[in-house]
Amino acid sequence: MKTQDDHLKELFGLPAFAFPLPGETTRLPEPDTVAWRIGHERWTSSELWGDAFGRFCAEVDLTRVRALIIGIWDDVEDTDPSEVVEALLAVRDRLPALRSVFLGDITDKECKLSRISQTDVTPLLAGFPALEEFGVRAGEGTSVGETLRLRFPALRHDSLRRLVVESSGLPVDVVRGVGASELPALEHLELWLGRSDDGADCTAADLEPVLSGARLPRLRHLALRNCEIQDEVAAAVASAPVVGQLKVLDLSMGTLSDEGAAALLGGRPLTHLKKLDLHHHFLSEPFQQRIRRALEPAGVEVDLGQDCVLDINGPRLPDTHDDLCESDICVGPVSH
Repeated sequence: MKTQDDHLKELFGLPAFAFPLPGETTRLPEPDTVAWRIGHERWTSSELWGDAFGRFCAEVDLTRVRALIIGIWDDVEDTDPSEVVEALLAVRDRLPALRSVFLGDITDKECKLSRISQTDVTPLLAGFPALEEFGVRAGEGTSVGETLRLRFPALRHDSLRRLVVESSGLPVDVVRGVGASELPALEHLELWLGRSDDGADCTAADLEPVLSGARLPRLRHLALRNCEIQDEVAAAVASAPVVGQLKVLDLSMGTLSDEGAAALLGGRPLTHLKKLDLHHHFLSEPFQQRIRRALEPAGVEVDLGQDCVLDINGPRLPDTHDDLCESDICVGPVSH
């Protein structure tokens, strides 16, 4: 199961490199050889994000920068990254080679996923039409009574190949916005749907525009992860037209049970896949074996790691359930 214990190690195939603290004498790498991380680990520096970015713009040849990782911006629980978006857009003419951005590379120790404030991120996509990868980590913050949630109104972007939205509770408007967007080059789509306790309010029906594949002709990797309604999602995926064009289907980190897996196996054929990722699930051992027998002889890689515990009362969390719950990953029906 994935958690945010560590910062990103790479982006766009480039190793991550944290832009140094003020006064550090670290030798800077060539601008196009790393993914630059702007935003210091929480509690290691009092420098504001805007000041750090200003130093970065002054010391690094922006014309050669290919990937940016945005970490902590000031107080991420009650301040959204509007300043970050505006700062990047202000220098977009100086970033002609920028192809990848990840907004919110923040660990659980710095801020729980469910509490990371967010904003409308589509101006970044509109402002960088050559962007090929975009990722965002989003929860819900508050400021003077205002809710600071992720927004993603529908847009068209002709270059984007990879879109990742990590959340412990994804708003339905975001799901619908992504589904209504025209993304003809998109190959990899990853949505962490989350749980209702953290604001998730979409249904499987809201995924229909994505599952139809009509606006996503090049989609090959679909991940609908970290979901408390994973059986309903699996049933919708089972009959979805988009399945036929996929190489990787990922329904991991959620509450998938035998019911959802049965729907998958009874739906459109999956033997053309390169990989089916179901790790962290609530499948019985007999059903795990049934999935393996159905797919592995056809050459499909099946990931069934990190299974949870089942008993006569249904899904039951493992002994480490408190630790799992704190990570904001959807581990099953939890009493808080």
